[in-house]
Amino acid sequence: MAAETNENDYFVREIEKNDGCTLKVKQCYLGDVGCVVWDAAIVLSKYLETKQFYEPSSGVNAWADRKVLELGAGTGVVGLMAATLGAQVTVTDLEDLQTLLRLNIQENWALVNSGSITAKVLKWGEDVSEFLPPPHYILMADCIYYEQSVVPLVESLKQLSGPETCIICCYEQRTEGVNPKVEKRFFELLQQSFTCEEIPADKQDPEFSSPDIHILHIRRKV
Repeated sequence: MAAETNENDYFVREIEKNDGCTLKVKQCYLGDVGCVVWDAAIVLSKYLETKQFYEPSSGVNAWADRKVLELGAGTGVVGLMAATLGAQVTVTDLEDLQTLLRLNIQENWALVNSGSITAKVLKWGEDVSEFLPPPHYILMADCIYYEQSVVPLVESLKQLSGPETCIICCYEQRTEGVNPKVEKRFFELLQQSFTCEEIPADKQDPEFSSPDIHILHIRRKV
């Protein structure tokens, strides 16, 4: 059953794909951080379309039939992009964001052809067994901002990722308040179990990138 919604609660952000189709992502006028499309989510979405992953003319599609899990999905834009490229996607966030996630899936369903996308509740640090075996990719955009969520987030990444899993993390570096401390703590914890590789700007989308927004490939240490 479709969630009951009031159109006046939302405004739409459009993200044009390289094939000319447009993702139409609803955001809330009122609500917490998960209710809007952050710049890091756009940068990550467009990165999924870069040649290393997706070049139909050469038959390259790293997303076809890949199992993809998005953490802290918010509006779901990153997971939606992956699904339109052929991935089997589960977008996850807290209970109060499920209505918005499902609404955006419904809104963009016509663009999801060979892929699939579903929304589920996942609270970091809690049981993740329903999301196993480990996905091929875990996607995260701007998930590093709450001090109290750093430990459970890293714990979930450890439980969810296998030796073949590539975690693609995109975040905007912020210099105010507790942000630098939160980022430092996150990477200290992460590097105990994972390796991180930063993706240079020339491997990102030429139009949708920024010196303040970083993309990392993160993998379990062997």
